[in-house]
Amino acid sequence: MTKNLLRRIKFGLALLLIPVVAHAWWNDSWPSRKQLTVDASATGADIQETLNEFPVLVRLHAGNFGFFFDLAENGKDLRFMLDDKTALKHHVEKIDALTELGLVWVKLPVVRGGVGTDGFAMYYGNANAADGSDPKGIYDVNQSLVFHFAEGEVLPLDATAYGVNAAESKASIDNAGLIGAAAKFDGQGGITVNANPALELNVDNGFTFNSWVKFDQNQANATLFKAQDDKILVRLVLQDASISANYQVTGGPLAQTAGVNLTPGQWHHIALVLQKEALQLYVDGQSVAQISIQLVGANPALLIGDAFSGWLDEVQVAKQARTPDWLKLQFRSQSPDHNVLNFGQDESAGAASGPNYALTILQSLTTDGWVVIGLCGAMLVMSLLVMFTKGFALRRAQQDNIAFLKQYRRVETGDLESLDRDETEEEQELEESEFLKTLLGEHDHFQSSPIYHVYHAGVQELKKRLGDKQSNSTLSVEALNVVRARLDAAVVQEYQKLNKNMVLLTIAISGGPFLGLFGTVMGVMITFAVIAATGDVNINTIAPGISAALATTVAGLLVAIPTLFAYNYLLSQVKTLTADMRIFTDEFLAVVSERIADRNRGE
Repeated sequence: MTKNLLRRIKFGLALLLIPVVAHAWWNDSWPSRKQLTVDASATGADIQETLNEFPVLVRLHAGNFGFFFDLAENGKDLRFMLDDKTALKHHVEKIDALTELGLVWVKLPVVRGGVGTDGFAMYYGNANAADGSDPKGIYDVNQSLVFHFAEGEVLPLDATAYGVNAAESKASIDNAGLIGAAAKFDGQGGITVNANPALELNVDNGFTFNSWVKFDQNQANATLFKAQDDKILVRLVLQDASISANYQVTGGPLAQTAGVNLTPGQWHHIALVLQKEALQLYVDGQSVAQISIQLVGANPALLIGDAFSGWLDEVQVAKQARTPDWLKLQFRSQSPDHNVLNFGQDESAGAASGPNYALTILQSLTTDGWVVIGLCGAMLVMSLLVMFTKGFALRRAQQDNIAFLKQYRRVETGDLESLDRDETEEEQELEESEFLKTLLGEHDHFQSSPIYHVYHAGVQELKKRLGDKQSNSTLSVEALNVVRARLDAAVVQEYQKLNKNMVLLTIAISGGPFLGLFGTVMGVMITFAVIAATGDVNINTIAPGISAALATTVAGLLVAIPTLFAYNYLLSQVKTLTADMRIFTDEFLAVVSERIADRNRGE
């Protein structure tokens, strides 16, 4: 398993090194397309034969396609083009945008064995398109019968152009099948299909029956498939957990293969091939048993799932002996554990010259990724508001400081109170908002100057101690200490105002990267959960999910990096203004002490 995974990753990396070739856009009415590549080499289908008119299953899910809500109802706008000129017939079995699951069958005219570069394009996004699904046109003339077991069917309906529908059915429809819905059997009977010319067994062409089967407990002589008329009897028998095939010409001996054990609780692909002189049993694309027979022409009726308790999905009958490579590709292309299809980048009509990497990342984001990016965006907006408002306010504070100090230096020692003025009612209303005060204040009296506010506090305290009219009053040492304490308190208050909302920047700096990392971890977990659920392990599936997960870390860093630079710059400005206030405090106290000393000497 590990070696296969390494081979797949190497193949995917090799595909990434192939230059992107710009293809003409098929139709401008379809705004989007996705390139798909068929890997028929050892890393994918592992076939050597060239197969014609092969119906391949395109399994869409959140890991390889992120635009389910861009599809028209039931995927009627889906179109598949071989070379942007040749339309491929397809059948939409299921499109569910809510669960992000799509099942589409596409008829490929040629699949070249051993080649991993044959590809086609899937166009989508045209809400006005007519339904392009053609269920009757995706099978070759040798395909006699196909039961998809669609949701709500009472009797299974044939998906081929022959219309060989079931005549009777004891099975119910289980929506949780391997490929969409499946037929569920309870051991009380099976599905009957009457004889039909389309089911005629020709000795030269051979005959093939194949289906997916799953059961949870051992079986008691269950008949998975029986073809019988008055000439022959062909059966696939499940006894306990062992499957075997037998063949009998009427009146002749019974020829039976050895039993092959299946794993209960697991889906297996079973195929029975009749040729002129051999009967072969295939399990999961590999031949596991063979016996010699003499095939006889017949037109049998079919019985499917008789006395069987379990599930069957994609029951198919062909009036041709399918080749080993056909059966292997059929198994691998339908199994979620193999990667026959590689999904390329999504392209838009305006960017057909190459892949749109940003679009790929965005369309691969899961819900939790969008939530994290939304939170990071809100945090960035908050940080930008703080940065610009705080930067503008600090610049205004520096300007008002310079203007105040310029006038303060001209004041006589005995007239320190001359620059003081009580705040107006309007200024008091704006006091709560630093930004509004900076933006709407008149600034005719240093309203945004922290130094002026310290000065105002000191003057008001002096007036309390000296009185407005007591020019000869003196201050005791204790009173001077009270003035000093009042000035220090004013400095602390102004410092707190200058630091207001700065904590929001620290939250963004520390929280942004951690929030982004959380989104990345969740995205990686979801990517691997999708791989585990779908079995789609290739680089084209993993890479978009991982890149989208890393996008949340990028979002967190885009919040933190500019905020960190801005925070350090703003913090340096706050420290400068605080230092200026403390210098002014010492200077103001020195002037007050000098004035008091002069008054004391005058006495």
